[in-house]
Amino acid sequence: MAGVPAPRPLLGAVLLLFVSAAWGSAFPLMKDLIHRLPVEDLLAERYLLAALTLLLIRPRCLRGLPRETWINGVILGIMFGIGQTAQAVALHGLPSAVSGFAVGCSVVITPILALLIHKARVQTRIWYGVVFALAGMTAFTLMRGVEEHEISLIALAATLAAAALYSGHTLMLGHISKQRAFQPYALTAIQLATIGLTTGLAGARDGITLPSSAPDWLLLAHLSVVSCALGFLARSYGQAHVPAIPSAVLMSSQPVFVALIAVIWFHEQLGWSMVVGGGLMAAAMLLAVPARATPDKRAVAPDERAAPPEKERVPDRRELLDLSRRAAKVLKDLRVKREEPAAPCAGPTPIIAKSACVDTASCPWHTRSLKGGGEPSLERLIERATIIVRARNLPGPGCCRSVTLLGRCLCELMEESERKRMESMPRWFGTK
Repeated sequence: MAGVPAPRPLLGAVLLLFVSAAWGSAFPLMKDLIHRLPVEDLLAERYLLAALTLLLIRPRCLRGLPRETWINGVILGIMFGIGQTAQAVALHGLPSAVSGFAVGCSVVITPILALLIHKARVQTRIWYGVVFALAGMTAFTLMRGVEEHEISLIALAATLAAAALYSGHTLMLGHISKQRAFQPYALTAIQLATIGLTTGLAGARDGITLPSSAPDWLLLAHLSVVSCALGFLARSYGQAHVPAIPSAVLMSSQPVFVALIAVIWFHEQLGWSMVVGGGLMAAAMLLAVPARATPDKRAVAPDERAAPPEKERVPDRRELLDLSRRAAKVLKDLRVKREEPAAPCAGPTPIIAKSACVDTASCPWHTRSLKGGGEPSLERLIERATIIVRARNLPGPGCCRSVTLLGRCLCELMEESERKRMESMPRWFGTK
């Protein structure tokens, strides 16, 4: 499957909000399952099942893939898998609120990395969205209180490193999605399989524990199919329509959906932190959605992207000189001899035509120039003679529509020549 042909920001924003909702729904389910399954085993199982789901839907999606797609998918999977493993291991040394806030810092790390790596120019509106998203993250996590738990600096550093990996994953996926050979479905399947293998290495040291009851299998199925398979697939397609930094802002709205699920499903009390955080997150999402579709830049060179619009651009002196030289060369190739205009006369202007007279049936000149008439065609001679006459500004009779030569009508010259020829012929018989 080829890449998305043209950016559609609204569609991309909807897909990324679905990603945020799908991932947000995973937190309460994960919180319930980690009491019965090790978190490393749970991560490996959900990502491997998600990859298997995509392969069952489209078994041939990995056939004939270019090498670059495999490399990109493996790199993206390793980055996200290491981040997931580090976040899961560090969760034992941090309160859940602090861990959630540290992971949410990826919304600030993403534009910083874009400035450092890609020299990207971030709009002021997007910066406001980043600030609002970080403030909303603070309201959802730290304002709700931190339980009595010792904070490990190593665990905090590992969680921030995981957030940086998530930011790098977002930037790399945004860069790949602008390429013409972008294949989101196959890339998602490779990513999920790689994440499952990466997280499985951490859980394989003491064996993999599987769910022991049907409800746990149903929860794992939701985590695998909805949160991972559909979530990552929607993210791959969504980032093809929305740039990386606004994508990070939109996907940082996970706490909003976590709070909604907690209030609706688990009947938690709605507090001021949820209201303030939800309002800030909503403002951030509105600022992150692109105002209009930007031109597709997959096949545009970097130098051409930075150029101003052509209608506002004024060519410099060097370009004008180059254009004038090219125009002079074209005119030189097409140059023809300029014909001087004929002298004005009282009658109609003499013309050059295939027939010397209007009445071609009675014109002797036309009769002799016909093919097979025994005389060579004199059409070119007539044209050349007319050009010479006009160049010398010889006066024409102005009474004949045929071509003039030396100021006399060609038909008149022909008649005179024919008359002289007949008079000079020898006569073998007498006349009256």
